[in-house]
Amino acid sequence: VQLQASGGELVQAGGSLRLSCAASGRTFSNYAMGWFRQAPGKEREFVAAISRSGIVTYYADSVKGRFTISRDNAKKMVYLQMNSLKPEDTAVYYCAADTDRTYGSRSDHEYDYWGQGTLVTVSS
Repeated sequence: VQLQASGGELVQAGGSLRLSCAASGRTFSNYAMGWFRQAPGKEREFVAAISRSGIVTYYADSVKGRFTISRDNAKKMVYLQMNSLKPEDTAVYYCAADTDRTYGSRSDHEYDYWGQGTLVTVSS
C-alpha cells in the first residue's frame, strides 16, 4: 500500500483546509485509516481515525468538533476536513493505514503504512 497525502498549506487562524490521502492497492476498504500530526519539537500525535466501512470515526479531544475524517472507498481516498484552525494545529500531517484492526487505533505503532506527510501552517 502506498499513501500520498496532500492539501497542506499556510492558512490564517479560523480558516479551513481539507487534507486528502490517496491510496494505492486493491484492498483499500480492508484498511482502517488514521491521521496523525507532528509539530516541530514534539512527538507525533493521533488526530482522527475511521473504520474500514467509514461508519465509525473518532478524534483526539484537541480537534473534536473542528475536524472531520471521511473516506471514499471507491476512490481509495481518505480526507480530513479541518475547520476553525488554530496556530497550535500547525504540524506535518500524516495519513496511515491499519491492516489489522477494523476501527484503527489511537496508537501510531498499530499502523502499517504511512504517507509522506503534508505541512499545515496556521498563522495567528
